[in-house]
Amino acid sequence: MPSAQTRPTIVRDAYAERSREYTELFGSMESVHPSDRVLVGSWAESLTGPVLDAGCGPGQWTDALASAGLTARGIDLVPEFVERARREYPHRDFVVGSVDDLDAADGSLGGILAWYSLIHNDPRDIRVTLAEFARVIRPGGGLLIGFFEGARIEPFDHAVTTAYRWPVAELGRELDATGFEVVETHTRTAAGARPHGAIVARRAL
Repeated sequence: MPSAQTRPTIVRDAYAERSREYTELFGSMESVHPSDRVLVGSWAESLTGPVLDAGCGPGQWTDALASAGLTARGIDLVPEFVERARREYPHRDFVVGSVDDLDAADGSLGGILAWYSLIHNDPRDIRVTLAEFARVIRPGGGLLIGFFEGARIEPFDHAVTTAYRWPVAELGRELDATGFEVVETHTRTAAGARPHGAIVARRAL
């Protein structure tokens, strides 16, 4: 099993190799489930202050957040995604970087969107990322996570590289342990699609 040090490199290289294919399939808001658009939109309306799209991929969510009136920045580990996002949305802010080491001051963000960007994190190391989120989100600020939901924490063969399913309650406990309060949870199942989960959380005061 890859170590915590090598896993980001594996994920970066795997997505870099398939960045064009991924972008064609998922790189626009047209590929987003309607209920997810509503959820993220209503969450965005609750935020005050800058927001980070953590693991922004081709940049469509960053653009959507900025279009909703927020000061939004996208960060991704994959240079190919950031290059594409800058071309497609030249008026938006994108940087290459790791969600485990954010270039942001303590308590400086109003919220973070992590939409399917933590699915490749080894569950044993998930608190590293969540603690970094907690560091940069102001007290009372928001976090929204989208992920593959399942009956137990377990790996599976994702099309790009190994990913993990999480029970909502288990991921909620990890959030509680890193300084967040779970506000609401959502799950969805559909024929031909992996079960979806989302958690809206608030940085504890």
